[in-house]
Amino acid sequence: MPLDETTAPVTPDLEALYGAATPLAIAKELDRIDENCRLFIAHSPFLCIASADAEGKVDVSPRGDPPGFVQVLDDKTLAIPDRVGNNRIDTLKNLRENPEVGLIFFVPGVGETMRVNGTARITEDAALLEGMAINGKPPKTAILVTVREAFIHCAKALKRSSLWDPSVQVPKGTIPSLARMIKTQVEAMGDTVETIEERIEVAYKERLY
Repeated sequence: MPLDETTAPVTPDLEALYGAATPLAIAKELDRIDENCRLFIAHSPFLCIASADAEGKVDVSPRGDPPGFVQVLDDKTLAIPDRVGNNRIDTLKNLRENPEVGLIFFVPGVGETMRVNGTARITEDAALLEGMAINGKPPKTAILVTVREAFIHCAKALKRSSLWDPSVQVPKGTIPSLARMIKTQVEAMGDTVETIEERIEVAYKERLY
């Protein structure tokens, strides 16, 4: 039930409510990518990137490839390939207006995650992109992230969620297929569910790269 805006509580004094951050939580924050961060990134096949437009409207987008797809160019710079997608390019359009980004890296089976915050820009550097090619297909662009802060995040969230526990996986069919959700949500679409599913399967097989 949504809050009545006229009676919504004011923002509390968060520091008083939660108390001070632990010394370790502060001390672990780095201003660069160290050896441990490099190792984590080298084993990560998946990340989420948060960006915002000039008005501050935020978007979060997933990125995934074989482990180590994010290149550590130096201790302050990461390169993320931007693979073929649906051409919404929400993240890239945000970066034209606002360079601030936040990343969170995941490693399958590892409860800890790694967070990186900084600024980003888009590059079309041919040599860099060619080195990111898969199946002979380089990405059209890459996102260069200048690291402002990086730190390993504890496993509490993933432990609470049991994300990597196979026993809690949702049985197939519990969630409608992408095609069925699209058909339900986009009323004007004349295609059948079967047609949409076929198109999605072709994209998964032929347009990952």
